[in-house]
Amino acid sequence: MPAVTPHRLHRVEHTRTVDAPASALYDLVADVTRWPAVFEPTVAVRHLERSEGAERFEIWATVGGEVAHWTSRRTLDAARRYVHFRQEHSTPPVTSMSGGWLFRELPGGRTEVVLRHRFTLADDSPATLAALTTALDTNSSRELAALARVAELGHPVDDIVFSFTDTVPLKTTATEAYTFVARSDLWPRHLPHVARVDLTEPRPGTQHMEMDTTTADGSAHTTRSIRVCDGPRWIAYKQQLPPALLTGHSGEWTFTDSPTDPVATARHTVALSPEGVRTVLGPDATLAQARTYIREALGRNSMTTLERAGSVQSV
Repeated sequence: MPAVTPHRLHRVEHTRTVDAPASALYDLVADVTRWPAVFEPTVAVRHLERSEGAERFEIWATVGGEVAHWTSRRTLDAARRYVHFRQEHSTPPVTSMSGGWLFRELPGGRTEVVLRHRFTLADDSPATLAALTTALDTNSSRELAALARVAELGHPVDDIVFSFTDTVPLKTTATEAYTFVARSDLWPRHLPHVARVDLTEPRPGTQHMEMDTTTADGSAHTTRSIRVCDGPRWIAYKQQLPPALLTGHSGEWTFTDSPTDPVATARHTVALSPEGVRTVLGPDATLAQARTYIREALGRNSMTTLERAGSVQSV
């Protein structure tokens, strides 16, 4: 039998010096639940396993203009400030992908962030390698820039990036509530704060949505989102055009059925823009006031959607 030629191992490395302590940067990378609100390419993350120092999760992210999906394992070493990752199942033409995040302390409270990737390809042609390298260059640069943007604001990360959840009981089934949320193109018929929705589904389970909404004070907003749907259990989304108060907004709708108390839950994770806070709420507005404002505004809209989803029998 002819010998099997192993796939060639490729290595790429990206670095950025950030004017922030290594501990804050490590914490941002270590908490993968924040990634959809912090990192522009990340659409959604769902944990499969979690333990101290290790985790396994599914992740959806835009790569080369498309939404890719894979499962990753990570080990986290807080003492060394090192995060190692390995894709369990990669997206073709990638046959394996692993790497790590390293945070090197520099004088003056700065940090050199190093992001390394090691990968193999099913096709080692120059064109395939160039396309994957370009995608890694683009996404890694965007991720490093996002880390710097949040960490260099000079505020505790928890003051900038935070999550909240609302849950409502359903008078209908979880499947019917899921269908209501999945068919967002029909929301203008049912939801008073939604004026327009354009919804496309380039492939099953992946949606692109543009929506015009009105807040309680009469302000109009246009948002664009990517949504990942796993019916009838959950829908995760990432806003690509968030409101001016935010640099990032992601969320998830989950639907739980039972004979006695089916419920629907909306979870939001947001990253505040201090500059946007001053522009929208006034020059003296505080981050605490902005958190309250966002919590009430987004919570009000999602609760309206959930309550309607919980009572409508069909769309």
